[in-house]
Amino acid sequence: MKIKIIHILLFSSLFFIGVIGAYIYWLFSDLPDIKALEGYRPSESSIVYSSDGQVLTEFFYERRTFVPYYEIPDIIKRAFIAAEDVRFYKHPGVDVIGILRALYRDIRSRSIVEGGSTITQQLAKMLFLNPERSITRKLKEALLSIQIEKKYTKDEILGLYLNQAYFGNRAYGIAAAAETYFGKSFKELKISEIALLASLPKAPSAYNPFKKPDIVLKRRNIILRKMLEEGFITKEQYNESLKEPLPEHPHWRKFEAPYFVEVLRQELESKYGDKLYKDGLRIYATIDYNLQKKAEEVVTKGLAEIHKRTKPQVQAALIAMELKTGYVKALVGGNDFWETQYNRVFSLRQPGSAFKPFVYAVALMEGYSPDDLILDTPVSFPGPAANKIWSPRNYNNEYYGEVSLRTAIARSLNAATVRLASQVGIKKVVEFAEQCGLSTKIYPYLSTALGASDIKPIELTQAYSVFATGKKIKPIFYEKIIDHNGVVIEENKPETETILSEEIVESMRELLREVVLSGTAQRAKELDREVYGKTGTTNDFSDAWFVGFDNYLLVSVWVGRDNHKPIGPKEAGSRTALPIWIDFMKDVYPPEVLK
Repeated sequence: MKIKIIHILLFSSLFFIGVIGAYIYWLFSDLPDIKALEGYRPSESSIVYSSDGQVLTEFFYERRTFVPYYEIPDIIKRAFIAAEDVRFYKHPGVDVIGILRALYRDIRSRSIVEGGSTITQQLAKMLFLNPERSITRKLKEALLSIQIEKKYTKDEILGLYLNQAYFGNRAYGIAAAAETYFGKSFKELKISEIALLASLPKAPSAYNPFKKPDIVLKRRNIILRKMLEEGFITKEQYNESLKEPLPEHPHWRKFEAPYFVEVLRQELESKYGDKLYKDGLRIYATIDYNLQKKAEEVVTKGLAEIHKRTKPQVQAALIAMELKTGYVKALVGGNDFWETQYNRVFSLRQPGSAFKPFVYAVALMEGYSPDDLILDTPVSFPGPAANKIWSPRNYNNEYYGEVSLRTAIARSLNAATVRLASQVGIKKVVEFAEQCGLSTKIYPYLSTALGASDIKPIELTQAYSVFATGKKIKPIFYEKIIDHNGVVIEENKPETETILSEEIVESMRELLREVVLSGTAQRAKELDREVYGKTGTTNDFSDAWFVGFDNYLLVSVWVGRDNHKPIGPKEAGSRTALPIWIDFMKDVYPPEVLK
């Protein structure tokens, strides 16, 4: 009987040992491979810079800026050690003494008041394991921690932890946390601020200073006390830090140039997909920060003036493009992006008389000169429908008989322009407009000569580059993109196509200069340099334009209502859009002139 019991016990013991051995074997075989850390790069925000170095925005799923461990100040490392793992530099990844100490304190308080996880274990959990509460997960966490400690230095591990940790309020990593909570670089943090950040990863929601300041202040001061006890700070630093207040609100990254940024985001997302939000790209936009702020100011000011004369809800759009490169230097798509994200720079609107230069350019190509005469008297043409007559009328029903082409375009004479379009052929005008970059449907009717077909402001701006330079210049929204290693992965070079000869460009400049000297845009003479352009107004005053340029910038301004109703009586382009254009162009010179 004894022998039988001994056999049973022996068999049970061997079976138990086998089960334990199999479990341990399974644990090791099921562990993630820490070699993945060799190529570790956490999800990182992509940052957009203006051409003059201002941060416009970040694109991210997790707001994070990766910081190499050797750039993290020692005082930050010490604060987190004091808060999370005082024996960090002494244990091999698992702190048995720390576990026993935590267990003792938990038993004394009859609740869980202290955990035994080391910083390395927390890192292992963040990178490799799910957050489930189980013995198996804790054992895997411990085994992984020991492996990590064998392969990496303590400072490398701490750096990984500080880049991976979540601090609440959408901030991941120490750099983003410093920006979010204090609006400054992690290198500029005070001791009290560091202690606050060190209190957050344990429970970001529970220790949110903007919602639970009393609890957070107590937690921060406990960490300051631990830093003092460990000799990380002096008594004087401790006392001073206790007096520091908590932050009152998060410092979200400013979303500058919102209409422009959204255009850029859509373009880049179509190219890069998720990489845009995860790979820490550095995007160098074409926008000039100062010009952008000026554009926003003049649109706001211009609309305020218009609203003094009209009913509210008038909108405006402005786009400024550098003629040499096609770089978009300013873009405003409406009165307030946060009210409506609809971008009028890309909306379909009738250009009115702003389309007329296409008629005159074709006439020049057909052999006309700016001083050739065209008859400006009432005229009628067959309409698009059977038995219908279309009779374009001049503004205020005033006609001038025989006039030169320069006078006809300067005064924006409808009858003379339609006669000219009829003589050169409206189909040729449409083909030329398309060649200049107008991609929306333009109908080959004579009414098109007066701007009856819908087009986009962005395309009209590009098309006017042909009048300014002879070349169709593609609008460009970013100069280059650099990856997280500092390697240029994309560079945007100017894209141009020659459309007009130098002689025709010279004549077109003459015509568009005359609009300013003696025509509908005479208010622009107040600028202290030569400028060129054309006003545009639709019959019912629902769209108002001025598109013009100097030798540096090409700028388009559109004014109207989203519902296509009239802006107001007599609210023509010269009265609504031109003043905004003039205000923007004041004191705007090429960079080489300013040097």
